[in-house]
Amino acid sequence: MSKAMKQVEPVPESEIILLLRNKDEIVLKTLYKKHYQVIVGLVVNNGGSLQEAKDIYQDTIIIFLDKLKETDFELNCSIKTFLYSVGRRIWLEQLRHKNKFNGVLQDTDEFVALDVDDALEKESQFKAMHLALESLGEPCRSIMKDFYLQNQSMDDIANKFGYTNTDNAKNQKYKCLKRLKKIFLGAYNNLNAINNEES
Repeated sequence: MSKAMKQVEPVPESEIILLLRNKDEIVLKTLYKKHYQVIVGLVVNNGGSLQEAKDIYQDTIIIFLDKLKETDFELNCSIKTFLYSVGRRIWLEQLRHKNKFNGVLQDTDEFVALDVDDALEKESQFKAMHLALESLGEPCRSIMKDFYLQNQSMDDIANKFGYTNTDNAKNQKYKCLKRLKKIFLGAYNNLNAINNEES
């Protein structure tokens, strides 16, 4: 295949997030332009002015960047979906504040109504998993991170931690996973109890 025919590979979103966390201005400007029309379309199609739409989008980007500053924040959907759900929620709040919400919000693009409660539920799960992982002792914590986050093979893990064979490493991973699930359930229930008290 000639160079002219080669398609440019899209940059993985994990890399985009890393660059945004490092305050890469070019990536931020590109991201801003890429998703601008989706949020503007949502607001304008649901009774908002162009200026209101721009303000909503600005707030949405700020919230996203603030979230990226949190060390335990993990994006469990695409950037586009996250921005859309945040922008949608902000606009809904404004419509309700103005008493202009008629109970129906027309979604733009390929999006359907996003369940904010479901998004919050997933965020609680990710926080609980992060807490559980950090509470896990060694070598379990490193094994879990290497296998599930770094996608390392069991052969690599066996060599790294000095196991005599891959089966021994697999057995250890299984024991670690059982411990992680137990800690996760405790952390998740505690977070839910705290959230219920606050709401």
